[in-house]
Amino acid sequence: MNKVPLTIRGAEQLRAELEKLKRVERPKIIEAIAEARAHGDLKENAEYHAAREQQGFVEGRIQELEGKLSNAEIIDVTKLPQNGKVVFGTTVDVLELEKDEEHTFKIVGDDEANIKEGLISVGSPIARALIGKSEGDVALVDAPGGKRELEVLEVRYE
Repeated sequence: MNKVPLTIRGAEQLRAELEKLKRVERPKIIEAIAEARAHGDLKENAEYHAAREQQGFVEGRIQELEGKLSNAEIIDVTKLPQNGKVVFGTTVDVLELEKDEEHTFKIVGDDEANIKEGLISVGSPIARALIGKSEGDVALVDAPGGKRELEVLEVRYE
C-alpha cells in the first residue's frame, strides 16, 4: 500500500474516529446484536439484521482507518524548509484573477479535505496547480468548471 500523506491534525482526527469506533460504536453494536438475539428467531428479526449490517460498516471503517494510519506519512509543515514554495500542508492565500476574489486554501490529504473549510486535497486540480509555486507566481488551474488563474499572494507554514 502506498504512503498516505496526512497533516498532524488529520492524523489526530483519524485516530479520534478510530478510538470512537472501537470504544463506543463497536460495544453498542455488540449489545444491540445480543439484545436482538434474545428476541428469538433470527431469520425474520429486522433488528438483528440491521445491527449485523451496522457491524459490517463499522468493522470495515475500523480496518480502513487502521490501514491508513499504519501507512501514514505524517508531515509537520512547521518543520519543513520555509522557502516560500507551496507544498503539502502549507496554507496559501490566492487571488482568482478573473473574478478578483481572494481565497485561502490549505493543502491536505484526501481524508482531511473539506472545501467549506478551505481544506483541499493534495490530488485536487487546484492543489496540483499550486504545488511548487511561490509568492507572486500565477497558477493555471484546469478545473472541471473551466480554466482559472490563481496568483499566489502568500504561503504560510502553519
